[in-house]
Amino acid sequence: MTASNRRGRSSDGVAAHRDGSLQPIDRTTLHGIPCTSVARTLLDFAGIAPEWEVRKVVAEAEVLRVLDRAKLRALLKRSRRRRGVARLRLVVDSIHPRTKRTRSELERLFLGMCAKREVPEPEVNVWLPAPDGRRYQADFLWRDGGLIVEADSRRFHDTDSAFVADRKRQQQLELAGWRVCRCTWEEVEGEPRRLASTVVALLGRAGARPA
Repeated sequence: MTASNRRGRSSDGVAAHRDGSLQPIDRTTLHGIPCTSVARTLLDFAGIAPEWEVRKVVAEAEVLRVLDRAKLRALLKRSRRRRGVARLRLVVDSIHPRTKRTRSELERLFLGMCAKREVPEPEVNVWLPAPDGRRYQADFLWRDGGLIVEADSRRFHDTDSAFVADRKRQQQLELAGWRVCRCTWEEVEGEPRRLASTVVALLGRAGARPA
């Protein structure tokens, strides 16, 4: 719990953090309970957690669609001397401009790889119609090249149900005329040059664009 002043006593079982810098813009209400905003919570967390944990929490905020980068940057600007500011700014600065549309840190790394290795920038998380009448979401799409790249992280894909769903989705997307290529976290992080060359080569073999 974070309080806006240094007075009073904490209730039993409650770890209180008192901070005189808490401003009205840093507060919000969730289910009738006063609490700090997402941006302020991230800053407070960055003051006590290592960078990898901060990066993970920021990625989770993106997945949940609760990360407002404008508000976060405004908070960082007016909190320059606070602990955790440099760490959180480093994480925020590493976010790709299109990351607000991605679902995981793996997708962010893939976009960064494309930018660094001069791979044409793809569309991200695009819904496409399929022959079975349903719509399926493609992680990365090069529409003119007729190519889809699916990024598989263990967090979202390492279950039996996800394995089956992924294969059904790939079958339907390929029936719709798209070429589907899959990659893993290990490839994006450990073999970016080889993976980028593979994507460029596949784009060079562009086939007919699906209707």
